[in-house]
Amino acid sequence: MIAAVARFARAALLPGLLGIAASAAELRPPPAWLEQAVFYQIYPQTYADSDGDGIGDLRGIIQKLPYLHDLGVTGIWLNPCFVSPFRDAGYDVADFYRVAPRYGTNDDLHALFAEAKRLGIHVMLDLVAAHTSDQHPWFRESQRAAKNKYTDWYIWTAGVGQLFAPNQQVVVGTAERSANYIASFYSCQPALNYGYAKPDPTQPWQQRIDAPGPLAVRAELKNIMRFWFDMGASGFRVDMAGSLVKNDPDGTATAALWREFREWMDREYPDKAMVSEWSEPHIAIPQGFHMDFLLQWTKPGYASVIRENGGQPAIFDRRGTTPFRKFLTEFEPLLAATRGKGYMALHTGNHDTTPRFGNGRDARDLVVAHAFLLTMPGVPFIYYGDEIGMRSPPFTVNKEGGYERTPARTPMQWDASPGAGFSTAAPERFYLAIDPSPDRPNVAAQLTDATSPLRAVQRFIALRRAHPALAASGDFRALLADIGQPIVYLRANASERVLVALNPTDRAVTGELPTEIDVRGATVLDGEAHTLHPAGSRSRIELPAVSYTIIRLAQ
Repeated sequence: MIAAVARFARAALLPGLLGIAASAAELRPPPAWLEQAVFYQIYPQTYADSDGDGIGDLRGIIQKLPYLHDLGVTGIWLNPCFVSPFRDAGYDVADFYRVAPRYGTNDDLHALFAEAKRLGIHVMLDLVAAHTSDQHPWFRESQRAAKNKYTDWYIWTAGVGQLFAPNQQVVVGTAERSANYIASFYSCQPALNYGYAKPDPTQPWQQRIDAPGPLAVRAELKNIMRFWFDMGASGFRVDMAGSLVKNDPDGTATAALWREFREWMDREYPDKAMVSEWSEPHIAIPQGFHMDFLLQWTKPGYASVIRENGGQPAIFDRRGTTPFRKFLTEFEPLLAATRGKGYMALHTGNHDTTPRFGNGRDARDLVVAHAFLLTMPGVPFIYYGDEIGMRSPPFTVNKEGGYERTPARTPMQWDASPGAGFSTAAPERFYLAIDPSPDRPNVAAQLTDATSPLRAVQRFIALRRAHPALAASGDFRALLADIGQPIVYLRANASERVLVALNPTDRAVTGELPTEIDVRGATVLDGEAHTLHPAGSRSRIELPAVSYTIIRLAQ
């Protein structure tokens, strides 16, 4: 959630968390299957419609699992698919235990888990932990004047005259009880009560984290996770993971909560995994998450990799005016801080990100950018359609609270038919209109083109899975990273060293490699024309415009 990211990011670099790990129980290593994992994010509304009503559904996703298997992905992250009034596209949950009828049934989700497992694909659900819909039965009971089980499951002020809460949105005068409630994002999303790390003694409505209400909410969150784990879910992506406990300026209480959950998972579900929407991996990973996303809202270096940032061209832009070093300055300390504990998750984009990965890029640009994402350490996430370079159309429509994010959520483009193969419904009945561009990319065309981004993604994933040096925990060392040079880095493990060289610019570039990098006897694993010049002390590498090469060095 965009607004929430900005609120909790301010606590990112405060030092209060640093001592927690030493005093807590030792965490188990991440599940082994994450080491070579490649995830694919599916927005269920717009991926594949099996029943012709114009809205994607779970049976449609099941029908497309062979495609995902052939692509090589080993995991799916599914955006919220639970019962909801859909005022925020499902991030306003009204029943955490039941699939929304527009997507199917719980039996359909169970079938998705089973068929995905048969194909070697893990399925992660989206856990909206910070809030519910205002239509949720818990909230309907909580807002009543008479005290009941749910009275303290949400954050209520002492009376309707309490209009201000620092850094929080207060919704006024809508409840039966004489109180206002705190909302996470939209007013229809009342915040669940995980308590206050430092309650204000002048505000008795601010409860401690060990008060009965917060403890009950925490127990129920665990029940929700257990329910879906037992049905077959492989894990959860946790929405707004860093913002559960309020007035938690150093993040200690929120981190301790997730540490408790991780220790529970280590005991009862050691093969399950969590990835956080936190974008502070040096905090999130040591305190319980197996993975943490880098997000463009809080990481300016990562924001500059694929997209223009603050008027400055992206690193992967033909102009070549933003150095790769801008990203490394941010990335390398985070990598060192999380080494051996878990993984950063780099992604092509997500449902909140515009413009999309494909905007402003042709097929060659996309291939080079994918070569980067799929050869970096950590766990990569591909947003649906980014493997073919889908673009954000110039829409101004707001669909289910998407506003400016809506263009990133258009139907998947499976073929060149008027409905793009998404649904048998008339296009005017689609959840969202498809990209109207006559040259919009599609899966069918790219599967038959050996030079297409889709086929490149298949190769890169296969390469990543075949070469342990390219996997999540392989060593990473940047070799060249300045303007006018190719982007060059080394991935390595005990058995091999793989050199990755990228040139996203519109001109040929040359760079000198460190003296210890010997290119004699190297084997090209994938890539286009390049020139290696073994030299007496320093070898040189030349790359033509918009190109890449991936080389296995002789041991």
